[in-house]
Amino acid sequence: MEPTDWDNRIKELEKENRLLRKKLEKSETERSQLQALNQKKESLLKKLTEEFRDSKNILKARMSALEKALENQKTTQLKLIEAEKMSALGILVAGIAHEINNPVNFIYGNITYVNDYAGDILKLLAMYQDRYPEIDAEIEAFLEKIDIDFLREDLLKTLSSMKVGSERIREIVLTLRNFARVDEGEKKPVNIHEGIDSTLLILQHLTKEKPGHSAIKIIKNYGSLPKVECYAGQLNQVFMNIINNAVDALREREQNSSLEEIEANPIQMTITTSIISENGAIISIKDNGMGMNESVKAKIFDPFFTTKPVGHGTGLGLSISYQIVVDKHGGRLECISAIGEGTELVIEIPIANSGR
Repeated sequence: MEPTDWDNRIKELEKENRLLRKKLEKSETERSQLQALNQKKESLLKKLTEEFRDSKNILKARMSALEKALENQKTTQLKLIEAEKMSALGILVAGIAHEINNPVNFIYGNITYVNDYAGDILKLLAMYQDRYPEIDAEIEAFLEKIDIDFLREDLLKTLSSMKVGSERIREIVLTLRNFARVDEGEKKPVNIHEGIDSTLLILQHLTKEKPGHSAIKIIKNYGSLPKVECYAGQLNQVFMNIINNAVDALREREQNSSLEEIEANPIQMTITTSIISENGAIISIKDNGMGMNESVKAKIFDPFFTTKPVGHGTGLGLSISYQIVVDKHGGRLECISAIGEGTELVIEIPIANSGR
């Protein structure tokens, strides 16, 4: 090959090399651009994925918050309904007590006078019989007809019985008014034992003996409690909820036990009060029912939790009681229970006003 041909060949190769270098540079540029684009897409995808995840978490949190808000609203509404029921019951009881109180006071106030008048008339009759032993045949026949000796003896006994009965009605009226306390919207010093006794009277129809059910024995171990500053009407509601639950537990045990078992270990409720500190009172309400396991015990103060059949309770009684004792009175409400050992609800509240 001639030198000229070599030069031409070298020039062609150099030209091809420059073209290849340009193509390579272009390819590198395009590869870099593509890589940058891919990185941008990956970054965007990652960002979108994170935003989607965050949105999902935010949505989940908002849904959870909404569900909780709805549940709280439902709980609040039902608690308000229960509170209104108790308020209506208190107003009804107070109204009935007031209406009964007026005529009973009238009867009670006049029985003493009637007793004195009857005694005077009987004394006058005795004086006539002593002074004028000879009486008309018609009068003598009438005296025999009405059995004057029996009438003289029984009339005063009847009046005495009426007086005892009217006194008992007055006590019941006072107890009903004690339970209602609709006019007390602030903390006042009250006798806790009167509140418990009035609640037991209201629920007496559930504890007494009736066909198919034995009487529930009520044991009162009342300590020497001073007057306790509290919302008396609300605390009576707590007593009613707890005692009512205890009655249900005892009736359940009665239903699931033989007559021999009940006779050997009668159903009973023990109510104990005591002072635990300078400013603390304890009220314990214990039954010897079937008791409950740990999983049930852990939920009994939760709203809507109930072990009763459908239609036999809202599951709010103990939840409301917990709120009244803990939130309203700054106290403590504790459940002590085990299977086969019954259940004890312990209320601890300050004796003096804590400022709540």
